[in-house]
Amino acid sequence: MSNAELVILRELTTQAPNYVSGAVLATKLGISRVAIWQHMGKLRGQGFEFQTQRARGYRLIKKPDGLHGTLIEALLKSRKREFPLTVLETVDSTNDEAARQLAAGRVDPFVVLACEQTRGRGRFGRVWHSDDHNNLYASFAFRPHLSPRRMPTFTLWMGVNICELITNFCSVSAGLKWPNDIVFNGRKAGGMLTEARIDSDQMRDLVFGLGLNVNQPTNTWPPELSLRVTSLAAQTGKPIDLNHFAAALIGRVILAYNQFIDGRYASKLADDWKRFDVLHGRQVVVLNGTQRIEGTATGIDDAGSLLIRDTKGRSQRFSAGDVTLEKVD
Repeated sequence: MSNAELVILRELTTQAPNYVSGAVLATKLGISRVAIWQHMGKLRGQGFEFQTQRARGYRLIKKPDGLHGTLIEALLKSRKREFPLTVLETVDSTNDEAARQLAAGRVDPFVVLACEQTRGRGRFGRVWHSDDHNNLYASFAFRPHLSPRRMPTFTLWMGVNICELITNFCSVSAGLKWPNDIVFNGRKAGGMLTEARIDSDQMRDLVFGLGLNVNQPTNTWPPELSLRVTSLAAQTGKPIDLNHFAAALIGRVILAYNQFIDGRYASKLADDWKRFDVLHGRQVVVLNGTQRIEGTATGIDDAGSLLIRDTKGRSQRFSAGDVTLEKVD
């Protein structure tokens, strides 16, 4: 899309719900009023609607429901933030695409967003249901050059920040199920997946992926998932502005990443995790390889490991494994 349409959207979103004069837009862009009208026509063809009033100009009254890259960029720029982004209609996996672009030499950081994934996945290669239902599939790419020892806490720190964003943006309380699930009352709304390329003693490439059910209607889930999943819209009872949320997410990830790199997160991660931890104080079962441990979850340590007080009163920690709230007979 042209830079002119980016500027038009930035001005209209910044000034909403007020009008923006066509003369002001023409002056900012150095083009004629006729050219402004032509660009507005192109935007209408992409799902935008505008109200026009003589002597007052244009006002944005409707935005596309699906992901729109230029709108997200305009929303970022209106908040004086910039982050290179790519929006795809469909992709095998946003994590895989981000990794391919890093391998091809694309300058970091950047984010890949997709309307649909054909091979979305979670931990251990599990399938992530990723149809085009106005959900959010995003992968952020970085070259952090940090010790691999820092990696286990990265997903947890991002999870804390994303849950805080959801809670503030949607006015509903999101929760975290160690190590990477975003949940509401036991139903999963999202999952995170961090993958890295490690050379000897450094993380070279780092891709952080997020799959989040935003606006998917409840009647579209496969039967085997319908009782175990939810979406932000289902929790709030109304549709979420997907592009506005995507822009807010990108801004929050930028902030969280910078805090991770400079180490500002380390002293507060365990305490911040408590605010969203849905396992704390609950009876759980941890499956770690051939191990099966029952006990009470007591939080995480500074390295991001799950802490369990087992049935014999001993404290154990796990850096990996599956956790369930149900006792397995």
